[in-house]
Amino acid sequence: MKKFKPQPGFTVLAHKLALDPNATTNRHLHSHGGGARAAYNWAVAYITAVWWQRKAEQSYGIPEDELTPWRSWSLPSLRKAFNEDKRTNPRFADWWEENSKEAYNTGLANASAAFDNYTKSKSGKRKGRKMGIPRFKSKRKARLACRFTTGTIRIEPDGRHVTLPRIGTVRLHEDASHLRALVDAGNMRILSATACLDRGRWFVSLQVEEKHELVKVARPDAAVGIDLGIKTLAVLADSDGVLGEEPNQRHLDGAQKQLRRANRIVSRRRGPDRCTGQQASKRWEKANQARNKIHHRVANLREDTVHKMTTRLACEYGTIVVEDLNVGGMGRNRRLSRRVADAAFGEIPRQLTYKTRRHGTRLVVADRWFPSSKTCSRCGVVKAKLPLSMRVFECDNCGLVLDRDANAGHNLVALAARTTGTGVAGDLDLAKAESKPRGADRKTRTTRPRRKAGTGRAGGAIPSPRAGKETGDRQQDTGAQLALW
Repeated sequence: MKKFKPQPGFTVLAHKLALDPNATTNRHLHSHGGGARAAYNWAVAYITAVWWQRKAEQSYGIPEDELTPWRSWSLPSLRKAFNEDKRTNPRFADWWEENSKEAYNTGLANASAAFDNYTKSKSGKRKGRKMGIPRFKSKRKARLACRFTTGTIRIEPDGRHVTLPRIGTVRLHEDASHLRALVDAGNMRILSATACLDRGRWFVSLQVEEKHELVKVARPDAAVGIDLGIKTLAVLADSDGVLGEEPNQRHLDGAQKQLRRANRIVSRRRGPDRCTGQQASKRWEKANQARNKIHHRVANLREDTVHKMTTRLACEYGTIVVEDLNVGGMGRNRRLSRRVADAAFGEIPRQLTYKTRRHGTRLVVADRWFPSSKTCSRCGVVKAKLPLSMRVFECDNCGLVLDRDANAGHNLVALAARTTGTGVAGDLDLAKAESKPRGADRKTRTTRPRRKAGTGRAGGAIPSPRAGKETGDRQQDTGAQLALW
């Protein structure tokens, strides 16, 4: 399948708009989100049933060529199987016609991608942490979402309503007249729309093909190094030698008093119990909503802070240098995990990536093992060790005394100058780093020693995602099969 390519001079963007649905529209949105979840669970059961069956047959000594055939989890195969089953399956027969076909297609597409990610992770073709086998989505915890790719998707001329297939016209919480003007001028085309329930409110994300217009930044020849921290969210050192700080608002710490009170109220109510099947009381649901409202406000404040900071930096500097932090490892520190999560260290580089691309500027990501805090920003000598408790950097070679975060910022901006080779202001001619008496440049063991993985509980080997014989499916070599679990 060919990937979509935008027109020359256009780029693919997304605009997220808040919705204000009425009671009827709200019910339709929940129905579409529930239909996507039900289709996802059906696909997981449809694929894994064969894995369990083959595992049982192998235990009986049945030869490989006589086992139950694999089922393909490609999207065309899942669509065909689901369309044949939905009319007779008692789980879908009574209500599947109420929703758009896009609701079920969303769930099937997500299931197909989940199985693809699982197999690629098992074979080492996928970067990042290991992916587990797809599991069923809980009705109580699943995030409701539905993606529309066909049908009527438009922003109404008044700019205050959006029309979605089968759901109809929904009022927007904010004015989108500027987007409608782009559509009328031919500078934007809507490709798809995704309705999702996030933090207790419905949103619609419009994926559009928009004409790309570069906006010149305020200081295109300047560079800035960003050192992220907990005490101060970001220490900014630019190529002119000017230091700046972005204070850490610590929104979660500020809401702890309210959260403690809300948690006490929730604990005194009769909550749900999955073991006994006990349903939550109305008072528990009301108290839980009040607690969630506090968490939603904290998340919104954090998101607003990060967006304002990254937008300001992307609009001002031509080169931005950030660190590649091990946020997952930092989150496992039981003393700092809450503050690391509240600072959103992983979100800042992600936003800078697409915002610098949008402005045509450059983003430099320093290597995770670059000693920005241990290196002297004046002479370039690297310290052997610098504990986190030492907040002031003292160089034993040249006698420089400087705040460790400011020193790290200067080293990061100097890294940008060395990388570009353009000789921007602040390009330091660092001395060759001395060999360190102790410590290593990189971690010597990349993974923990693990026990040997056995054949697992079910399935034996995993086939190609398109091992079926459906018409139009791309056939792949099934020789290199993966061990399940």
